[in-house]
Amino acid sequence: MALPIARSMTPDDRLAALHARIAAAARIARRDPADITLVAVSKTHPVEAIRPLLAAGQRDFGENRVQEAAAKWPSLREEFADARLHLVGQLQSNKAAEAVALADAIHSIDRPSLVAAVARAIDATGRRPHCFIQVNIGDEPQKGGCTVAELPILLAEAQSANLPVAGLMCVPPAAIEPAPYFALLAKIARDAGLTGLSMGMSDDVEQAVSLGATHVRVGSALFGDRA
Repeated sequence: MALPIARSMTPDDRLAALHARIAAAARIARRDPADITLVAVSKTHPVEAIRPLLAAGQRDFGENRVQEAAAKWPSLREEFADARLHLVGQLQSNKAAEAVALADAIHSIDRPSLVAAVARAIDATGRRPHCFIQVNIGDEPQKGGCTVAELPILLAEAQSANLPVAGLMCVPPAAIEPAPYFALLAKIARDAGLTGLSMGMSDDVEQAVSLGATHVRVGSALFGDRA
């Protein structure tokens, strides 16, 4: 479970504490911590809050909205050219071209129209961000993601469109033990021959790592509560 951020903790302290949590969970699972990408979810946080984490060595960051990412990241990349941007929120098809131009990874491919829009943008720009198919693992109507039953068809469409599919992503239901949902996503990915698993946030990093997460998306443990 995520520990509250003490006022005295510096960005370096927060980053080190989170890496220690990931490393401890990986050790128990007999995994190499280097195989797990920490995505610092900087949505709603200003450039002034992001820059200290970049200075501390963090390189992968997640944003929800294309507009917000476009406002913040061009200037940050002038300072930190090796920073990698992940779009982790729901993506409108009419924003696909901008998303492909900005992002190094898109974690929310969840419907055929978005597959087609991203494929067109990739063809037009030559940029090939890693794509994760988002699965609505808890079958919650208020959340994005394809259903488990729809996944094989959507995955086949994405692969046919030559999207660089890296794996699957999920957000499990809130206030419920997440491990069974992470285990289900891992099994679905294995059955589909996929190795990437974008799952786990501040409160459940350990469970996600123990069940195979390759990307964990962490906001509050690094930035505190959202602005």
